[in-house]
Amino acid sequence: MTTLDTEQSTPDGAALLDSLRTALTRYVSLPSPETADAITLWIAATHAQPAWAHAPRLVIRAPEKRCGKSRLLDIVEATCHNPFITVNSSPAAVYRSVTNDPPTLLVDEADTIFGPKADGNEDLRGLLNAGHQRNRPAKRYDATNNRVESIPTFAMAALAGIGAMPDTIEDRAVIARMRRRAPGETVAPYRHRRDRPALRTLADQLAEWLRSDLPALEAAEPEMPVEDRAADTWEPLVIVADHAGADWPDRARRAVLALTANEGDDNATSDRLRLLIDCRTAFGEDLALPTAELLNRLRRMDESPWQEYGPNGLTAMRLGTLLKEYSIRSGTIRFPGNGQAKGYRRADFADAWTRYCPEIPAAGEGEPSQPSQPHNPSSEPVRLDSWYGSSRTARKAVPPLTCRNEAGTAGTAPTSARTGDAT
Repeated sequence: MTTLDTEQSTPDGAALLDSLRTALTRYVSLPSPETADAITLWIAATHAQPAWAHAPRLVIRAPEKRCGKSRLLDIVEATCHNPFITVNSSPAAVYRSVTNDPPTLLVDEADTIFGPKADGNEDLRGLLNAGHQRNRPAKRYDATNNRVESIPTFAMAALAGIGAMPDTIEDRAVIARMRRRAPGETVAPYRHRRDRPALRTLADQLAEWLRSDLPALEAAEPEMPVEDRAADTWEPLVIVADHAGADWPDRARRAVLALTANEGDDNATSDRLRLLIDCRTAFGEDLALPTAELLNRLRRMDESPWQEYGPNGLTAMRLGTLLKEYSIRSGTIRFPGNGQAKGYRRADFADAWTRYCPEIPAAGEGEPSQPSQPHNPSSEPVRLDSWYGSSRTARKAVPPLTCRNEAGTAGTAPTSARTGDAT
């Protein structure tokens, strides 16, 4: 065979991805071009699962019915590697179907696993959580042979449902936020018997292309525009794009940035993180606040959930429970003119602010954000030269970090303040 013949027999990966994307957008109305690119790459990546260190999930979610979730899952089923529908499947059947060359797990109506009707599905939830990473087998005792059996859990999975999935799933997922078609938006009808055979032929071509070079895919270390778990989740998709060439590497990285930016918006609405960010705004320039005043400021913030957080709004006990996860606890603090009271020190928040929400909301020329309503004048700011810390210890505390020195990287208290505090 000549060199020319060899080149002609090599599958054109970029052309295959283009064909797959065309099929997706023919049958399904997707919310953005980046979403279409991401789903295309996710489907292609299912054909090379033995090469990946992580098995990204595909979450197909929508706010209401009739947004195209099931139709998208139909196209994924027709084009992915060895689809395995888990609706009404027993946990034992699902576990026994996952091998070293795993199928692609597909779950429609995912509320049957994660929602209010999820009783008895702990094993399936465990598999979907653990199966994102290699070497996380399930252990079962085989009484017949008197031995412990290891069952592989690693497999890519697509889940469709209304509303958000649990954080443990979405944190490991490519998320497609489906929406109902607007007037004028049309798609071709999908008929299983008529249309699926051509899509399965495309799936076979994708498998031939990617399976021909699994060692190279496994060894690839692409440059990623994100870090940590997001990089783990998106790496197989970027590797496929780099392997295809043409404009797919750039498109893949644009999709990563676009879709992970949306994920960041979702994460910011979690109760604990929202509270952490709002506490930074509530403190303003104060170095310590009584618990009652901190609660008042939180409840007065526009568009915050704290006024209606529970029957009586956010309480001191619930505030302490949420902040405890960040190792932030209240203490008895001496406030000038008001005596001692339970409260929180700004310095105790500094590490959590730096780690979980480092971007300081700006108001004006770099000044800290202020609450939406005026502060209670009965609770005056605490000064460095009169701040004593907790009365639980006999020694006086070191002056806390200022609002412009939350990370402890720059700025010091005035000399007079340090001298006054030490007397």
